[in-house]
This record gives sequence, C-alpha cells and structure tokens, in this order.
Amino acid sequence: MSLVKRTDRLPFIFDDIFNTDWFGGISNDHKIGFNTPAVNVKENDNDFVIELAAPGLVKEDFKIELDNDVLTISSETSNDASEEKDNYTRKEFSYSTFKRSFTLPDTVNSVEILASYNSGILSVKLPKKEEAKVQPKRSIEIS
Repeated sequence: MSLVKRTDRLPFIFDDIFNTDWFGGISNDHKIGFNTPAVNVKENDNDFVIELAAPGLVKEDFKIELDNDVLTISSETSNDASEEKDNYTRKEFSYSTFKRSFTLPDTVNSVEILASYNSGILSVKLPKKEEAKVQPKRSIEIS
C-alpha cells in the first residue's frame, strides 16, 4: 500500500522512494560491503533529475538499465591487493555492490534519458514528454 498517493504532477517515481527503507528503490536491492547511496529526486518544469551520491567510484563502475518503465542503477566493484615481505604475506580484498530501481512515470521520455558523473554525484536526467511539461499561464478570451 502506498504511503504517498499523488494525483498532481509528481507521479509514481516518488512512490517507490517513499515506500521503501532508506530510499531503497523497489525490491531486490543488494547491499554488500557498501552503504546504499543517498538519492535526491527533483522535478523541474521539463524533467526529473535523480542524483545519487557515490563518491570514490568512476563512471565505468556504474550500470544503468531501463527495462519497460523500471530504471535500475547498479555498481559492482572489487579490489585485490597483496604484499610479500620476508616471512609474511599480506593479502587484502574488498567487494562492494548496490542496486537501486525506480518505476518511471509514463510522462518520462525514455528515449532521451541522459546520465553524467561528476565529483561523486551520478545525475540521471529524465526528460518529460512534451504533453507533460508545465504550460505557461495564459489568458482565455471570452467570445
């Protein structure tokens, strides 16, 4: 059951966020060795923007997929280091992964989705379809 019932311009994208623990997206979130990144979702007149805080990664660490109306952002990284000296060997490894999924509203133009990564923030721009954009205020003439 939805905690947030929206009938205005902020559609289903926010239902997924508000109905999960720590903004976890929808089901199947994986959290191994990495805190689930914080997410901000903004609505502008012409688009929605998802910002995901993931410092320390590079853009090649991310995988963004769209399957029907579900946008999934995931990352999987591993690091393996070893050192051998005299009579000991030190070996360290780490593995981290996360997966966030969002159901997109039908007002998103899925063909023109763009993503960028800068200063630890992954930004995904979800442009609105023309008919979903806010129309400017206008006067209606009475005949």
